[in-house]
Amino acid sequence: MTRASLDKQPHEVAAMFDDVAAKYDLTNDVLSLGRARQWRKAVARAVDARPGEKVLDLAAGTGTSSMPFVVDGAYVVPCDFSVGMLREGKKRNPWMPLTAGDATRLPFADGVFDAVTISFGLRNVQDTGAALREMLRVTRPGGRVVICEFSTPTWAPFRTVYTEYLMRALPPVARAVSSSPDAYVYLAESIRAWPDQPELAGLLREAGWSKVAWRNLTGGVVALHRGTKPEA
Repeated sequence: MTRASLDKQPHEVAAMFDDVAAKYDLTNDVLSLGRARQWRKAVARAVDARPGEKVLDLAAGTGTSSMPFVVDGAYVVPCDFSVGMLREGKKRNPWMPLTAGDATRLPFADGVFDAVTISFGLRNVQDTGAALREMLRVTRPGGRVVICEFSTPTWAPFRTVYTEYLMRALPPVARAVSSSPDAYVYLAESIRAWPDQPELAGLLREAGWSKVAWRNLTGGVVALHRGTKPEA
């Protein structure tokens, strides 16, 4: 599967990430020109995990994105539907409660998490609305969601340069550093096809989240969306 225009079948997307698991974190650092680590720090600040809180980290991959919440003293459940990613994460951090799960059918009870977050994974889910509703279901009333995802640059000239980078520069760079470069062609196309900031905010509201807001990072290349589950 290399075309973002195709239906995102969960088993196909999972298999794609299985193939890139070993070098995934390194490849992301290279392709983002080192920005990936800064974006992870921004997510950690937005989630604002506190000691003893329960945090669900979706599309956690190898668990790299979960580490800041561990440092903050929270109990973190890294969850991903790529078994290959989870196996790689288990090699690195055997103590992590890495969990296999589909974002549209989460294997958790209602209202068990204080915060749910997903970074660079929501656009790979087959049904965005279903995933947002599932996140709401497993979050306690008053709890929060933080979504970090590629978005639409706000400055038109930069937006043009960025699009050219995605479709022209990213594939050859991926071929040099990734074990499965075709996966990154799909990823580039999925970024182009993804809703912009206001559209994603609307989807969050439709799913039942309140106090929805977003903040642009790196000129809108990435956006942080936040929401709160209404009190019962």
